[in-house]
Amino acid sequence: MRASSLPFRRLAASALAVLAASSAGSAFAQPMAPSSAPACPATPAALPPAFAAWSNATTLESATDRPGLAMTKIAPGEAEALTLHPMAEVHYALPPQKPAAPGTFGGMVALHVTTAGTYRVALSSAAWVDLVSAGAALPTTAHGHGPDCSGIRKIIDFALQPGDHVVQIVGNATSTITVLVVPQG
Repeated sequence: MRASSLPFRRLAASALAVLAASSAGSAFAQPMAPSSAPACPATPAALPPAFAAWSNATTLESATDRPGLAMTKIAPGEAEALTLHPMAEVHYALPPQKPAAPGTFGGMVALHVTTAGTYRVALSSAAWVDLVSAGAALPTTAHGHGPDCSGIRKIIDFALQPGDHVVQIVGNATSTITVLVVPQG
């Protein structure tokens, strides 16, 4: 045996011993949370001031077609807990840019902005979002995650001009999602 391989073999043997000891626990041991999901306290994390409305979401049923958008208006700075619909029931203003998986949910809400700028769409889950303006899907300008343990799963930025827009939620795993649109400050 070469002398240079001895430290490596000792390190490998130590690592195997640690793995064996850690897996020898009780069959009733609680599984560890995935490394990407932090263990969260009972109270949600504090949010930046722009997202303060997140914890005060009101309930709103999303639209399934263009005429229904008149009843589903959201305003920048107001969080909404949207009730979604099975994807087969939703007739989007514009076909979604990403197909939805079978058994998922979606819907639309109308959004009116008075000031041009970048607006951030915060979601409680990983659903797809299209923002439609003047019959076209707008490109995103940034993607990110909300603060750990805040309830905000993802944040998508869009450059918006004043006027009416449609927020299309596509392929959500459950029939509810919280949405908050805020101007980037």
